[in-house]
Amino acid sequence: MKMFKVHSIEEAKKELTKYFKNYELGNEEIDISKAMGRVLARDVYSNVNVPHFRRSTVDGYAVLSKDTYGVSESLPAFMEIIGEVHMGKPADKSLSVDKACYVPTGGMIPDGADAVVMVEYTEKLDEENIAIYKPVAIKENIIDIGDDIAKDEMVLSSGLRLRPQDIGVLSSIGVDKIKVYKLPTIAIISTGDEIVGSSEELKIGQIRDINTYTLSSMAEESGCVVTKKVVVKDDFDLLKDTAVDCIENNDIVIISGGSSVGTKDITSKVINRIGDPGVFVHGIAIKPGKPTILAKVKDKAVFGLPGQPVSAMIVFKVFVDYLIKYIQGIELEIESSVEAVFTSNIHSAQGKETYQMVTIERKEGEYLAKPVFGKSGMITLISKAKGYIKIDTDKEGVKQGERVRVTIM
Repeated sequence: MKMFKVHSIEEAKKELTKYFKNYELGNEEIDISKAMGRVLARDVYSNVNVPHFRRSTVDGYAVLSKDTYGVSESLPAFMEIIGEVHMGKPADKSLSVDKACYVPTGGMIPDGADAVVMVEYTEKLDEENIAIYKPVAIKENIIDIGDDIAKDEMVLSSGLRLRPQDIGVLSSIGVDKIKVYKLPTIAIISTGDEIVGSSEELKIGQIRDINTYTLSSMAEESGCVVTKKVVVKDDFDLLKDTAVDCIENNDIVIISGGSSVGTKDITSKVINRIGDPGVFVHGIAIKPGKPTILAKVKDKAVFGLPGQPVSAMIVFKVFVDYLIKYIQGIELEIESSVEAVFTSNIHSAQGKETYQMVTIERKEGEYLAKPVFGKSGMITLISKAKGYIKIDTDKEGVKQGERVRVTIM
C-alpha cells in the first residue's frame, strides 16, 4: 500500500498560496444596501469632508473660548444669548465678545465661536442672559470640518468583509455603489457506496449523508455560493464525470471521502486523471484529517477531505476557509473565540497539530472548556461541541486548569 508524504500545516498552506497566488475571482458593482458581508475589491476614498461643517458634540452654548478663561462656580462669566441653532439648518448668527448661542448636539457652530460649553455648566438667568461656571478650551466639544473623514482619505481598504458600521461609513461619504469580489462558487461531492440521502430508508451497513449538509453550510457561512451538493458511489468513472462538471462550473470543489490510501480510496487518482497540475499535497500533519488532499485542476481548487464528518469540518476550517479568504485578499479576520480554563488532562498526537472539540460553560465568572471525547466517526462530536482548541505540533497536550483559546463553531 502506497503511503503519502505528510506536510506540516504551514507547508501545506504555503503550497496552497503558491498555486493560487494569481487566482482571479472577479468583481462586481453592487448597491451598498446589499453589501453586508461582501468583500471589498477596491480601496474606497472619500470625495468629501466629514463633517462638511463645524458641529457640536454636546447640547450647550457656542462661545468664544477666551471669554470663559478663569471662570468658576464662585466666579461665573455672564453672557448675552443671541439666539439658537436649529438641527438641519445653517447657523445664521455670528458671535462676538461676551455673546453665546444655544447649539444642540450635531448642530452647526456659528461663525466666530471656537468652543461649546455643556449646558450642565451653565445657568439661564432669563431669556437673554446666561451664567457660565466652567472654562472651555479652543475646539472643546466641537468637531471641525474633516475631523472625522478628510477629503481624499482612504476610509476602507480592499479585502475588508463589510460590517454594518462599514456600510454606515460608505453612506456618510455619499457612496451608494461599490466594487466587491464575486462570491466564490463551490460544489460539494460526498463519496461512498454506503452513503444514502437523509430521507432514504437505511439498510444494514449504510449511513445517511452528513457531509454535504455540514460542508455546504460551512461554505455559505464563509461567503460562498453552493451550486451543487451530490452523493456519488465509489466508481472511478462516475466520480470523474461528476468532478469534471463541478470543476468546469465552480471556483472550488470539495470531494469528501476516498482521500486515504485504501483500495476504495480513488479521489487522488480521479483528480490526477482530470488534469494538471493535479494533487500537490496528499497528507497533512493534522489530527483529525491526516489524509487531506490539496489539488489544482484547470486553474480551479480541488480539496479531498476525509469522510469522517468531524475531520471534514476541521479540515474545511483550516484549509478551505483559508483559501476562500486568500483569493479575496482578506489578510486578517478575527475569529470569534473566548479564553477558557481547560477541565481535563489530554494528550495530543506527536508531530501533528491537534484540534480538540470542546463544550463551553460559564461558571463563577469564567468560561470552562471541557473536551468532547469520542471516535472520529461519531456524529455526536459535532452536535455536542461548541468549539475547538488547537494544540501546537510541539506541545504534548493540555493540562487541567490550563488556559486555552477556544474558537467558536
